[in-house]
Amino acid sequence: MTTDYHSRIPLIEEEAACLAALAGDLSIPVPTCPGWTIAELITHVGQTHRWTVHVLRGRVQEPIWSRQVPSGLAEGQSGDADWLAAGASELLDTLSTTDPETVVWTWGPDKRASWWPRRMLFELVIHRADAELALGLDPVIPARTAIDGVEEFLHNLPYAAWVTRPLAQLGMEGATIHLHANDADGEWTITQGPAGKITWARGHAKGDAAVQGPVGDLLLMLYGRRPSDTLTVYGDHDLLNRWLATAAF
Repeated sequence: MTTDYHSRIPLIEEEAACLAALAGDLSIPVPTCPGWTIAELITHVGQTHRWTVHVLRGRVQEPIWSRQVPSGLAEGQSGDADWLAAGASELLDTLSTTDPETVVWTWGPDKRASWWPRRMLFELVIHRADAELALGLDPVIPARTAIDGVEEFLHNLPYAAWVTRPLAQLGMEGATIHLHANDADGEWTITQGPAGKITWARGHAKGDAAVQGPVGDLLLMLYGRRPSDTLTVYGDHDLLNRWLATAAF
């Protein structure tokens, strides 16, 4: 766990620098985050960094959400590249000096500091992709990072109540979705369980629906950033799309 914790810190630094470099024209709309511009995207990411710092430095034990943490911005003001970089620097320093075994609040299953760098890495990866798509660029996610991202998404999804509640309304209990990376050693099967919660397992299996493609595209698909019809789909395409539309966060 300690190795994973510290190995993600340089990746966070890279992703934060990449996103800051994309924050030129802050007025550009972000189609994958309807209603947002680049300014609002940057503000959201920078606020999540400050939230993480607050939780880790304060050894917070009770639920607290990012909007409850001071941003350093005036009312109605949006963040910019410099503000994002300042928050990322503080985040990196905090992660580097925090014991991964420190007990703190998280919204996921792991109540230790070690949960936070992985979550912050993929918050950055996905929102960097959002900014690139807004600018007409094609996001590239290294396969090793994307595999980690798929598993981080599946690991946390059962604890995202804002997702499991609507999943429970789909009437899909027992449905299975298989993901198969064609550019890396990655296969997963997701099973929809009771109360909207999912279980998942690595390895080859048949599913009611199956999706094959580059693992970076599979990750973007899970987050609603890449349509399933841009990958190879087998089986029940409608079931897949209904599940994806509900599960993305």
